[in-house]
Amino acid sequence: MRKPKEKKTLPTLKFMLKTAVKNKPQLFIAYVLQVVVSFSQTMVNIISSKYLVDEIAAIIGGGKAEEHIPTAIFCIALIVGVTLLAALINYLVNEIKNVYSEWFGEYFEVSLSEKVMKMDFEHTEDPDTLDQMNKAKEGMSWYSGGVVGILNGFFNIVSNGVNVLGVIAIIAITCPLLLPIQIISLVLITIFTNKSNKLDIEYFKKLSKINRIFGYFFYQLSNPSNGKEVRLFDSKDMMCDKADYYSNETIDTFREQYKAQYKYMQYSNLTNGLRDGLSYFYIGFKALTGAITLGDFTMCVSSASTLYWGLYSIVDNIAATVKACGYAYEYLKFDAISDRMTKGDKPVSDGEHVIEFRNVSFKYPRSENFVLRNINITIKQGEHLSVVGLNGAGKTTFIKLLCRMYDVTDGEILIDNINIKDYSDSEYRKLFSVVFQDFALFAFSLKENIILDEQEDEEKLIKTLKMAGLYEDAMKLENKLDTTIFKSYDENGTELSGGQQQKTAICRALYRDSPIVILDEPTAALDPVAEYEIYKHFNKLVGGKTAIYISHRLSSCKFCDEIAVFADDTIKEYGTHDELVKIENGIYSEMYNAQAKYYVENVS
Repeated sequence: MRKPKEKKTLPTLKFMLKTAVKNKPQLFIAYVLQVVVSFSQTMVNIISSKYLVDEIAAIIGGGKAEEHIPTAIFCIALIVGVTLLAALINYLVNEIKNVYSEWFGEYFEVSLSEKVMKMDFEHTEDPDTLDQMNKAKEGMSWYSGGVVGILNGFFNIVSNGVNVLGVIAIIAITCPLLLPIQIISLVLITIFTNKSNKLDIEYFKKLSKINRIFGYFFYQLSNPSNGKEVRLFDSKDMMCDKADYYSNETIDTFREQYKAQYKYMQYSNLTNGLRDGLSYFYIGFKALTGAITLGDFTMCVSSASTLYWGLYSIVDNIAATVKACGYAYEYLKFDAISDRMTKGDKPVSDGEHVIEFRNVSFKYPRSENFVLRNINITIKQGEHLSVVGLNGAGKTTFIKLLCRMYDVTDGEILIDNINIKDYSDSEYRKLFSVVFQDFALFAFSLKENIILDEQEDEEKLIKTLKMAGLYEDAMKLENKLDTTIFKSYDENGTELSGGQQQKTAICRALYRDSPIVILDEPTAALDPVAEYEIYKHFNKLVGGKTAIYISHRLSSCKFCDEIAVFADDTIKEYGTHDELVKIENGIYSEMYNAQAKYYVENVS
C-alpha cells in the first residue's frame, strides 16, 4: 500500500502568509497594492491601444482628424500616466520587499536557533535531527527564498491570475477559439513542469546530506585552530581529498539532475511553439476576413500575448512556489519536532538537597546497549563525591542524567524525594553549576564568558578568577577582563591556551554560585599536578556545597567524602579513599597505585 503523499504547499503557504501578516502587515499590503497596479496597467494598455489604433485607422481612412485626435491623445496620455505611476509604485514596493527579505531571513535564523536551544538535549546529538536542522536552514534561505521568496511566487500567481481573467473576457468576445488553445497548452506545460520539480525536491534531499558532510570538512580545513594538527601531521591532503570527494559528489548529483530534467524542458518548448503558431494563424485569419477591426486585431494580439505570458507565469510560479514550499516545509518539520521529556512545574525548595539515583539504567536513543545499569547512590547535602573510572565507563552520562539532559530509561532520580521529572526544568537546572568536559566558550569578552546572564558583581568576579588561578593572566590582557576571547569578530581578541580556557569555564561555574557544583573532567588538558591544585582550590571554595568531581585521574579523591568507581556500566566500588585503596586487586587501588607518583608529594 502506497504511503499517502505529505501535504506541503498549503500548510507552508498558510504559515508564510500568517507570519507576514502577524509580523510585517505592511509587506502584505504592499503585495496587494502591486496586484491592483498590475491589473490596472494591463487593462489600460490593452484597451487604450485598441481605441488608439482604431482612431488612427479612421484618420488614415479619411475620417476628420479633429474628431479622432482628442481620443487618440487621451489614450496616449492614459497609457503614459498609468505606466509612470505603476513604475513608481513597483519601485517602492520592491524596496519594501528587499528590506523585509533581510528582516525575515534574520527572524527565521533566530527562531531556528531558539528552537535548537529549547528542544530536548537528546535531539542535538541525534544525526537525523541534525540533518533536519540543516534542511530547515537551507530550505528557508536560498533554496526557497524564505517568506519574501514564497510570497513573491504566491502574489505573482494572484496578479497574473487576475490579469488572465481580464484578457479572457476580452478574448471570449473577439477571438473565442484562442481559449482552448491556451488551456490545452497550459495543461501540458503544467504536467511537464510538475514532473521536473518533483525531481528538484528529490535531489535537494540527496544534496542536503552531502552538503552537510562537505561543510564539515570545509570547516575543518578553514578553521584556524586546526592549523597545527593539519601541518604537524601533514593531514592536508587527506582532508582535501575528503572535501574533494564530497564536492565531486555534489557536481555529479547536479549533472544527474540536469539529465533527468532535460526531456521535460524540451517537451515544454515544443508545446509553446505549437501554441504560438496556432494562435497567430487564427487571429490573422479573422483580421484578413474582416471579422474584427484593426484595433480589435491589436487588442487580440496583445491579449493573446498577455494570456500566453500570464498562463506561463502562473504555471511557472505555481511550480516554483510548490517547489519553494517543499523546501521551506523542512523548516516546519523541524519546528514540529516534539520533545519527549516530561515537563514538570514544581518549584525547587530552598535549603538542603539530597540526590538519589534509584535503580537507574540508561541507554541512548537508537541504541540497544545500556550505558548504565542499576545505579543506586545517594548524595547528601554538602557531600563531596568523586566519580572515577576509565574513559567510556559512563561517568559523563551519569552527570547528563543528573542534569536532566536525558531522561532515564529505567528507575528514577530523586531530589528531596521528588522525581526530577516533576520539577520545572528552568528552576531545576539552576541547582547546578557544571563544567563539562566539552565546555563552550564564546567570542565575547572574558568577563561576559564568566558572568553570562548572571548579575555582575566585580568583587565576586575577582575572587573567582583568583581561586581558579586565572586572575594574573587576565590582568596581562590588553583590555583585561573586557578583552574579547578569540579573533572571530575582533582582530584585537586573544586566543587563550587550553588551560586558560578550562580555568575560564571553572570561573563560570564558581560565579553562578549554585548549591550543587559539578566538574566533569574540565582539567583534562592540564598536567596532573596542576589539575590537583585546581581541584584543591575548587574544593575549598565550594565549602559546604554539594560537589561532584568526574575524572579518570584521581586528583580529587583524597579530599572527597566518598568515591564512586564506575566500570562495566555500573558502580563497581563505593567508599572513601582509605577504604577503597585497601581493596586487594580493586579497580580503584590499581588506578591509584598507577597514578600515585603524581600526587604523593602534593597530597601527603
